[in-house]
Amino acid sequence: MPFLCCYFLTFGEIDFYTAMRKNWWKVLAVFMVAASIVAGLLGPVPVLPILHETIRNVYFHVPMWFTMISLYLISVIYSIKYLNSGKREYDFLAVEAVNTGILFCTCGLLTGMLWANITWGAPWPNDPKLNGSAIATLMYLAYLVLRNALEEEQKRAKISAIYNVFAFPIMFVLIYILPKLTDSLHPGSGGNSTFGDLDMDNFMRPVFYTAVIGWILIGVWITTLRYRVRLIEDKKNSF
Repeated sequence: MPFLCCYFLTFGEIDFYTAMRKNWWKVLAVFMVAASIVAGLLGPVPVLPILHETIRNVYFHVPMWFTMISLYLISVIYSIKYLNSGKREYDFLAVEAVNTGILFCTCGLLTGMLWANITWGAPWPNDPKLNGSAIATLMYLAYLVLRNALEEEQKRAKISAIYNVFAFPIMFVLIYILPKLTDSLHPGSGGNSTFGDLDMDNFMRPVFYTAVIGWILIGVWITTLRYRVRLIEDKKNSF
């Protein structure tokens, strides 16, 4: 009996260490997001006019956009890989990265609207950055509509991959380049300084970077889960 206990304990430890080696980044993601949420809600922030306590939203709003852009970039990479190889798995990864990216885009829009309503007096003022974000969101929703409109599998994957490759640089222009060339209320656009230049102190910066990295890892994790579900559904449908 003691021998059996030692046997199962040993192999249990091996399985645990194997799982940790494979999934360490998921544990890190949860820890980083949890730490950034606690520090973001309870940690000290600089006393600033207009912003006041709402500057805490920088820990939540901005990481959503970083995660969204990262996932859209992953989607483009796999769309290009699909066009080069024709592997369905690459197409599945591309579309699931977009699906997850839109989830984070929605969170970014909602947290941004809340912040804008408090600091600018309206949830959606006529601002180039906000309007560009709305157009970019509609572009990626159109990507999903396009996929659902095409029934033939290879045709759907190829056309949507080409669309995706062109959508990403247009999205980048809409939310990053054009607002810098026009008058904008948004920090970092229209000649305005970013939060990093003026408002973030030495406590906020590490919390902010922790939030960005943590949420990007969470976004990648969700994408991999959705991808695995899609593979299972594809196998089921092929029988």
